[in-house]
Amino acid sequence: MRIELKNIKPTVTVGFFNPDSDIWEHEIVFEPGKYNLINSPSGRGKSSLVAFIYGTRTDYTGQVFLDGKDNKTMNFTNWSHIRQKQLSIVFQDLRLFSTLTGMENILVKSTLTNDVQKDEIMMMAEKLNVAPLLGKMCKHMSFGEQQRVAIIRSLCQPFEYLLMDEPFSHLDKGNIKIACELIRDKCVKNNAGLILTTLGEHYELEYDQIKSV
Repeated sequence: MRIELKNIKPTVTVGFFNPDSDIWEHEIVFEPGKYNLINSPSGRGKSSLVAFIYGTRTDYTGQVFLDGKDNKTMNFTNWSHIRQKQLSIVFQDLRLFSTLTGMENILVKSTLTNDVQKDEIMMMAEKLNVAPLLGKMCKHMSFGEQQRVAIIRSLCQPFEYLLMDEPFSHLDKGNIKIACELIRDKCVKNNAGLILTTLGEHYELEYDQIKSV
């Protein structure tokens, strides 16, 4: 998937619009299979950018293109296909179902596409030290535990680009390293690209492009 941003700018800019941004009001291309880091302090609009690309927000001027198609022209069927087959995401607020268990949250995603079997889910959960927690409702997990579940969920579908909005904020260095290994392995397997937002950290990944908002 090729993602293009053409002169986009949030409609609501109070509190975070940065006139020196590398992203806002510029033409940016995220090439297929490339790793991209969006690295900025809080409040600059990293989450907004991710939402614009994923199509959950449209409060911007300019255009976002996915494989040449303008996000704002796509219908429900278009987005359903894209979110099941081409784009996977970890939202900053995770958006897990609080009354479902960790495993149920993962299966909600994986059963739509049958892309990952349960033994692979358990392998990732064991590596990230959350396997014993998968039978627990997410509302009873810490935020760091929920982040690990959300990361696993994002890897349990086909994707050409993985969007991750500050996904490691509550993880220790050991779990971040493991998560990065899992992410890298899955991106390599899918020949997929990555857009990762952080507050300044580069973590355990190498990037083809680094931008700030």
